[in-house]
Amino acid sequence: MTTFPRLAAFALLAGLVAGCSSGGWGGYVAAGNDQQQANATPLSVEQLSAKVGCTPKMQVDSEEIRTGHCKTEAGEFFVNTFKSEKLKDQWMDQAPEYNPHLVGPRWTVLGPLEVLEQLKSPLSGDLHLMDHRVSQTPSPK
Repeated sequence: MTTFPRLAAFALLAGLVAGCSSGGWGGYVAAGNDQQQANATPLSVEQLSAKVGCTPKMQVDSEEIRTGHCKTEAGEFFVNTFKSEKLKDQWMDQAPEYNPHLVGPRWTVLGPLEVLEQLKSPLSGDLHLMDHRVSQTPSPK
């Protein structure tokens, strides 16, 4: 299991890479982007954290990415917001595949699966277990 100091270092490194980027990492367009997500007003780290009863401790605060660490009764996790969907996709491409993510419009939450399962409903996120581009959350029938 990955420790939270290690996750914090990863989040910080990802933020620094995004913050130091000189205008992009190519012209990749994510497959399967939902038009509704693209048009949604993105929430801030503070707004997402407040939805689950947390005041985040900011780890990264740049124009491209913001990362806050939260600790609630559900557990510890990182909330990331991005300037664009493209930056979110690029960040997710660099994330280790063994770390599950909760994903929404221009945001991700990184933490243990049991924590993300508790946060999924209040954040209205999509759970990504291994392939960050495709949700493994079963669709309602």
